[in-house]
Parts: sequence; structure tokens; C-alpha cells
Amino acid sequence: MQIRLNPVTLITGAGSGIGAGCAQDLARKSTGGLLLADVDEAALGLVADELDAAGVSPERVSTLAFDVSDIERWGQAAAFIQSQYGRLDWAVVNTSAANTPAPAPSDLVDWGRTTSAQLEATIQSLRTIMPLMARNSQGGAIVVTTSAAAIKAEPLAPNSGPGLLQVMRAASREAAHSNVRINAIAPGGAATPMWNEMPWFQDLVRETGDENAAFERIAQMPRALARYAQGGDVNRLILMLLAEEAPITGATLVVDGGGTL
Repeated sequence: MQIRLNPVTLITGAGSGIGAGCAQDLARKSTGGLLLADVDEAALGLVADELDAAGVSPERVSTLAFDVSDIERWGQAAAFIQSQYGRLDWAVVNTSAANTPAPAPSDLVDWGRTTSAQLEATIQSLRTIMPLMARNSQGGAIVVTTSAAAIKAEPLAPNSGPGLLQVMRAASREAAHSNVRINAIAPGGAATPMWNEMPWFQDLVRETGDENAAFERIAQMPRALARYAQGGDVNRLILMLLAEEAPITGATLVVDGGGTL
């Protein structure tokens, strides 16, 4: 990644999963400061402690515990970032934790209600982050996380991805005038802690002996799958999309080993 002068990074959903993994990878590069946002204050504290223990924490790290769908709290966050850091260069908008569990079955009438949490969180995040980055002469880069299901014809109720991707594309077109690039990454169920919340996956772990064996079993299911994605795979590609050398905006990078084919 090309080095900026003291870049400042913001990661939402930083308390676990992809967000926490990105914090580990981006901490070393965020010499101007790192901001970690999540609704779970205790989880944010643990991530910050882990960065410090690993010796990768930049000089300035801030934890912002708030609901990223709350526009008023975003206003406070923006004021804090501007006053304490003076700029924002990179951002990972990871709002998957904002998903509202969907009732089943559902239809188009229910779709807006069941998917509004993640979409609202993404919209409010972008509308705050974009103006902050637009003030930089160098602009900035944002990566929005979603799911590979966003490009599949899945049942509508649990899948807010298609709408989220359209929001990302519209935002990227608007932000291009300010030299701010916005892209999305769509993992196909990468190996992150969210799997432990799924009873069927826990059953598979018990059946196969451990998590790695469970993922190998999933990879052998009757669908096209070259290799099951790990959290580190997703993090590396997020870093690539943030890099100055990546002349990409408005794109969605699907990371699923062929699972959506």
C-alpha cells in the first residue's frame, strides 16, 4: 500500500469478525490514528487491548461506542474526528452486525422492514464519512462490506445486499468528484466468529471434529467452490481496495471461491 503522510483510518463494526481483523492489519499503516466504532463498547476495548499487546497500535487510537444507524451520534463522531484528528483517509464500513433477524417466510412488503437496519447503517456511515474525506487534497478510500448473497437471487427477507450495493454505487459516483473511491467486498460466508452463532455449523463441527474440518466439509458440498475463504483472505483484499494504486471505484469484489456461480 502506498504510504500517505500520517493517514487516519475509521473502522465500523470493529468489535468482532472482519472489522476486528481489519483493525489488526490497518493499525500498522494508520500512523495518523485509528478509530474503532461498534455498538459493543466492551468488545471495542478488547480489540484495542489486543492491538496494544501485539505492538501494532498507532500512537492514537480512539474507540467510539455507538449505533452507526444513528445520524445524531454520527454528527458527534464527525465533530470528534475533525477536532481530534483533522482528517480521515481510509474507512471500512462494516455494518453486517446491524442486520435485523428476518421472519420467515416474507415477501416484498416485508423486505424494507427486515433489511432497513443494515441499509440505514451503511447510508448514515457514508453520508458522514464522505464529506470528511472530501476535505483531503488526496481524497480517500472506503470499503463497504456485504455478503456474496448480494449478487444471488436469494429470498428477499434476509438479504439486504442488493440494496446496499446500489447505495455503494450511487455514493461512489457522487464521491468521485472529490477523489474519494468507494468499493464493496462481498465474502461468501468467510470463516469469521459469526459461524459460531449458527446451530447447524456447531453440529457440523461436532460431527467433523473441528472448525477447519467443518469448512472443508462445506467446501465439498455440491456447488462450485475452489477454496473456502478465511477472514485473512477478506482482510488482504480490503487492503488492496484501500491502496492508492487501485484505480477502482463503484466495484464489488466477490470473495467466495466460486460459491455464487
